[in-house]
Amino acid sequence: MIEETLTEAIPPAHPWAALDLSGVEFDPVLTELMREGPVTRIGLPNGEGWAWLVTRYDDVRMVTNDARFSREAVMDQQVTRLAPHFIPARGAVGFLDPPDHTRLRRSVAAAFTARGVERVREKSRRMLDELIDELLQDGPPADLTDTVLSPFPIAVVCELMGVPAADRKSLHTWTQLILSSSHGAEVSEKAKDEMGAYFSKLIGERTDSTGEDVTSLLGAAVGQDEITLEEGVGLAVLLQIGGEAVTNNSGQLFYILLTRPELAQRLRAEPEIRPQAIDELLRYIPHRNAVGLSRIALEDVDIKGVRIRAGDAIYVSYLAANRDPDVFPDPETIDFSRSPNPHVAFGFGPHYCPGGMLARLESELLVDALLDRMPGLRLAVPPDQVPFRKGALIRGPEALPVTW
Repeated sequence: MIEETLTEAIPPAHPWAALDLSGVEFDPVLTELMREGPVTRIGLPNGEGWAWLVTRYDDVRMVTNDARFSREAVMDQQVTRLAPHFIPARGAVGFLDPPDHTRLRRSVAAAFTARGVERVREKSRRMLDELIDELLQDGPPADLTDTVLSPFPIAVVCELMGVPAADRKSLHTWTQLILSSSHGAEVSEKAKDEMGAYFSKLIGERTDSTGEDVTSLLGAAVGQDEITLEEGVGLAVLLQIGGEAVTNNSGQLFYILLTRPELAQRLRAEPEIRPQAIDELLRYIPHRNAVGLSRIALEDVDIKGVRIRAGDAIYVSYLAANRDPDVFPDPETIDFSRSPNPHVAFGFGPHYCPGGMLARLESELLVDALLDRMPGLRLAVPPDQVPFRKGALIRGPEALPVTW
């Protein structure tokens, strides 16, 4: 009888395309799916078939931290997906399960610990001050994305990665082509190949390195046969691309502060609450369109009365989990005093974003520098005229026109 109830509970699959949403508007399709129940079915624009979607906080944490749901098994299926040109590379860290995933992440862990991130704090602060010096010197109006929010995270991630300053522009161009879905599969794949070839050379040159940057750590791990060069390159590409997510996150963060000046004013008046406020903004910001990478159930698993069969694809929504009212009372409100705030903006489980601590550091430096050094900072256009990215997997403003 229970078996029948579970089988009959299969809901219809909702078509879910990436919408070109402006501002920090929450995806209305996701709102509808959350309203429908804790476990729903979705069909994304590319790939084949349908997949399960879990949206409640506890279920999202369970699925992402449970060995019965595999990323590696995705390699063998044309899972329904958002990206049109999804060609996972075998050995890529995003498609590994423990223990291989653990082994690969361990090779760079030292760079992303509190000590590793602190290593780049002062250099990062100096680089940011130089960018703001230039901005103030050139005078208003300006595009905050172009002048600060884009070059700063690139400089910081390149510093952490051990990428020479002269190569930063190339890496930024490749990243933009990889992250956009509007250029077509060929352009995106070519950019990925070129970035891979670049890191292959850089890591290959550092097999005897004792450096603390990421490519030196990867080179040393390759030199000691702890990981393969191919694995090291795949991880470097992922970390480099991920480093630019801060541009979009901080773009949305400052869009909120500039369209709700009372929030910015409070952060100026109470600098001690800034770290807590940044966590609340990270919880609230809609970081991406639709969903990220899927998993495959390796055995039958019951979630909230729905049976997920072995072989079924399943997605989690971190954005939905961050709006779960059972965990975050009044989730639509930005509450700087929210405590505790166990948001999952950086993911959860083995695939938790390794750069989470670095992203938080960058956000803190940006908030401190821009609020304190530019007390008159405000939007130069009405909020609805701020252009947001179209056709991108990651959400954020294309430009943030400001004056002061």
